[in-house]
Amino acid sequence: MIKQIKINGKIIGKNQPVFIIAEAGVNHNGDIEIAKKLVDVAFEAGADAIKFQTFNAETLVTKNAKQADYQTENIGKKESQFEMLKRLELKREYHQELFDYSTKKGIIFLSTPFSEGDVFFLDEIGLPLFKIGSSDTNNLPFLRDVAVMGKPMIVSTGMSELNDVLEAVSIIRKSGNENMVVLHCTAQYPTPMNEVNLRAMLTIQEKCDVLIGYSDHTVGIEVPIAAVALGATVIEKHFTLDRNMEGPDHKASLEPNELKAMVGAIRNIEKALGSPNKKVSYVTMKVAEVAQKSLIAAHDIQAGKIIQKSDVVIKRPGAGIKPKQLEELVGKKTLVNIPVDTIIKWEDIE
Repeated sequence: MIKQIKINGKIIGKNQPVFIIAEAGVNHNGDIEIAKKLVDVAFEAGADAIKFQTFNAETLVTKNAKQADYQTENIGKKESQFEMLKRLELKREYHQELFDYSTKKGIIFLSTPFSEGDVFFLDEIGLPLFKIGSSDTNNLPFLRDVAVMGKPMIVSTGMSELNDVLEAVSIIRKSGNENMVVLHCTAQYPTPMNEVNLRAMLTIQEKCDVLIGYSDHTVGIEVPIAAVALGATVIEKHFTLDRNMEGPDHKASLEPNELKAMVGAIRNIEKALGSPNKKVSYVTMKVAEVAQKSLIAAHDIQAGKIIQKSDVVIKRPGAGIKPKQLEELVGKKTLVNIPVDTIIKWEDIE
């Protein structure tokens, strides 16, 4: 397994900051100005990358292909996939402008290709990696075409069972590309909590020996945060300017303040995960001196006395001899008088 992938100065890998992709998708509704506002929101939220979708309706879908049920419900009207997607295309001439705009802002521009032509186009404008959508995980010829480009790949698996994922990973590797992250995903918009199956992400890691991540379609931000705690190196989450906008994906997307809250929570979880070493911090040690207990004189103890258990009680603070050393203390002789209710110190003992 490749342990790290470098993308425009950022590193994707274990024990690295989570690579957060703010998924704009088609939530620009075909409008370049809305797309730029989405870039602004993603940057201000602290995401590492913003991702759109690159497709041509004519080469993607037949004229009479039906919409998914959620698309009909969210749009509020029944039309063909072709009609819907034609309206939501991100025009080719907008890509370079958005790429440059994102770069100037300081956020990585990404877009999911849906055909070989899309791949070549995105390569020409300088995309640092290719994101494969869930609908193409079983499209092995396409995966091969993308893999041979030699750029890192992030692959969503929302429509695939484990065998499909294994095949996808295998074809990418056989094409000479080891630089991949595989995202667990559930292609429901929104995804009910009982359909998330977040532990499947760990199965992908074990069986495929790849870096893992999670592409989320649930309502809210709890699940991507949980994914980070489980070891996700990449998080992808749909967002929008306003969930009430017209379009198929707005209702299953975060609004700007929610996206910012998700990024902030993920960064806090990264800090909380910390180190695998179990140790006590300096600040905690200072607390321990107050909260833990020591061996204390139960009464006035005269110099030259042989210590018995009855001479000792265990009380706070924790600045003296530790309770676990009681047996070590018993039987030893005192060098000085030790007043009642004071800490017994080793320097007071022969």
